[in-house]
Amino acid sequence: MRGMKRYLLSVALAACNAFPAFADIVPLAELSAYLNGIQTAEGQFTQINSDGSISTGTIYIHRPGRVRFEYDGQEVLVMAGGGQVAIFDGRSNSRPEQYPLARTPLNLILARNVDLGQSDMVVAHEYDGTATRITAQDPEQPEIGTITLVFTGDPVELRQWIITDQGGSETTVILGELDEDVRLGASLFSIPQEITARGID
Repeated sequence: MRGMKRYLLSVALAACNAFPAFADIVPLAELSAYLNGIQTAEGQFTQINSDGSISTGTIYIHRPGRVRFEYDGQEVLVMAGGGQVAIFDGRSNSRPEQYPLARTPLNLILARNVDLGQSDMVVAHEYDGTATRITAQDPEQPEIGTITLVFTGDPVELRQWIITDQGGSETTVILGELDEDVRLGASLFSIPQEITARGID
């Protein structure tokens, strides 16, 4: 019996050594609380596009429902506000391309109340040795694509996301340090005001 106990103990210890990652994975409830705790934030980002090109810029976040991407050295601006996403191209005088924010996976982290524990929202939740990664979708419209969020722990911080669209193309946004609880003017996220400021008909 003593030999059997020793054997079972050695098996248990071996199992613990084989799967240390489970101790480091951040629970969905903690990730949801972290995202819900972000009200305003500002920081630098690096974007890797589906064609391999790389862009950098400044991101402004004002939850719920508002975000602004200003690209360095480019005449492109992407912003979300009023339930819409708008893409401005400074090289043309045409109105921005617009579509509903609710039809983009980014809406999942800009929602008023993020609940990653919602049924069928998170389709993958894992620890890769350095960070917790989750892949989420809108349970009511999974066809619009997914967003993979990468978090470091202790303290929990969002480091990057990868949006995969309906066609399988991926866009990765890598975040620098975010300054939270910053004062951000409403005009930063107003699509009509941006149209007026640009003098677009």
